[in-house]
Amino acid sequence: MFIFLSNARTKGFLCFFVVLLIMSCGSFLKEKEAKEPLARVGEHYLYNEDILPLLRKGISREDSASFVTNYINNWASKQLLLDKAKINLQEEKLAEFDALVADYRTDLYTRAYKEALVSQGSDSLVSHSQLKSFYEREKENFKLKEKLVQLRFIELPTEFLNKGEVIKRLKSFTEEDMVYLDSIGVQFRKLNFNDSIWIRASRVIEEIPPLTIDNQDRYLKKSQFFELEDSIGVYLARINDVRQVNEIAPLSFIEPTIKQVLLSRRKLDYIRKLETELIDEAIKQNEFEVYAQDN
Repeated sequence: MFIFLSNARTKGFLCFFVVLLIMSCGSFLKEKEAKEPLARVGEHYLYNEDILPLLRKGISREDSASFVTNYINNWASKQLLLDKAKINLQEEKLAEFDALVADYRTDLYTRAYKEALVSQGSDSLVSHSQLKSFYEREKENFKLKEKLVQLRFIELPTEFLNKGEVIKRLKSFTEEDMVYLDSIGVQFRKLNFNDSIWIRASRVIEEIPPLTIDNQDRYLKKSQFFELEDSIGVYLARINDVRQVNEIAPLSFIEPTIKQVLLSRRKLDYIRKLETELIDEAIKQNEFEVYAQDN
């Protein structure tokens, strides 16, 4: 079947076609301009827009050119190796890798989505009573592998003149003593007045060079005061309390670990509940079904 058009209709149709052609060519040219390639390897193209997000703000022109050159060469090397691998590797191996890539992509997507849901719906607060309850139940799992110490400590310069007064104040440590020691604290090389915090013995040894692993039992004793000195400074310490290896760790020391354990368990429980609800909802909406398998 043929359709004949009048001259007027033909001219109108041709004008309309030419306008469409010009518009499509214009959009094509714009796309070509926007997608000007930087490099090609076989059928693979690298575009400017692929590299722009990787350039640091404020980078110099020279550094930018060097970065782009290196990136292009690395990209080309990877593409060439990839093409060779696809040609030379066995089909079974390629299929295995494709399956691994698909699984990895799925894991990335689902993990990110789960994290977003958990951050919105899972409670991140842990009360002190929850911490203490867990600690009492599991305390045998919190035996120390290293000695812990509570102490107040001052390091003086070797030429410090009023050492006797500082020692007296550090020992008695009344409120008045604390005010006095704070007032002259700028003269100390180091100080720690918070003797309610548990510190690993290894950290104390790092801060007091004359104190060593071999002699620590002599000085790190409960209610012990000691003074040590070397060419760098004078070290004064009053030990408040000590916890030995294989003793149960104090709750205050182990609290961050317990909190992390409780939050991790809560997160896993929330994800399991979420996954169950998703499956139940999919079944109700007829989006998920399992077909009977013939034996």
